Amino acid sequence: QVQLVESGGGLVQAGVSLRLSCAASGRTFSTYAMAWFRQAPGKEREFVAAINWSGRSTYYATSVKDRFTISRDNAKSTIYLQMNSLKPEDTAVYYCAASFKYGSESEGDFGSWGQGTLVTVSS
Repeated sequence: QVQLVESGGGLVQAGVSLRLSCAASGRTFSTYAMAWFRQAPGKEREFVAAINWSGRSTYYATSVKDRFTISRDNAKSTIYLQMNSLKPEDTAVYYCAASFKYGSESEGDFGSWGQGTLVTVSS
């Protein structure tokens, strides 16, 4: 398994941008598909975005498509989530997760999780 640590969360106003990072430890990082999930207060955790091992393929939840961008730097064992035009409904704890299976949005397919970073968007 790989260990994951998220950072970059905070309190921001609606409309601004924020970039989250997820640093991984372990020499096999580049073999993992990676994803971001989020959990809003009182709601179930939901899929946000995913990226394959090379970074050449990505996909997004409808709610964030065209506003969020997932990327990765395998040399730094890090993935990113660039979040633009933030909305109050984007308020959540954001988690990164690793899987050997690209294309899944199911939490059960992700074997490693970070502790989460809180993003709060005020109106």
